[in-house]
Amino acid sequence: MIVICVMDDHGGMLFNHRRQSQDCILRARILQRTKGKKLWMNAYSYEQFAAESAPHIVVSQQFLYEAAAGDYCFVETCCLKAVESRIEAMIVYRWNRSYPTDFRLDLALAPPHWVQTHTAEFAGNSHPCITEEIYFPAAHGEET
Repeated sequence: MIVICVMDDHGGMLFNHRRQSQDCILRARILQRTKGKKLWMNAYSYEQFAAESAPHIVVSQQFLYEAAAGDYCFVETCCLKAVESRIEAMIVYRWNRSYPTDFRLDLALAPPHWVQTHTAEFAGNSHPCITEEIYFPAAHGEET
């Protein structure tokens, strides 16, 4: 599975059980990237995608265990350490800000376990600069 997550400068994803922020341009980018593939997420994450009516979104509370190889998983509220061995790639979007946080990504996306292969910046709707980073497990090193 290919995991997509959004975080602040310190790996923060949630504060007080709510997402730190959201951006309509980022959502459109995620939907375009995953078009033609399954995009798994839980009901909480689907709340921000519901208006898009994307037919390739699959909602399940157990999505990290149900997703197959090559499927995308949008993660906001889940720990990933238990499924790390199933992750083929990580696509991380960074807000380039520091927000209050009480839930952080539980993986260290750094060598020797992870290799960053791509970085790009784009303007969002609510954030003037969003950074896209792609990581692979050190054994893979291929591009998504």
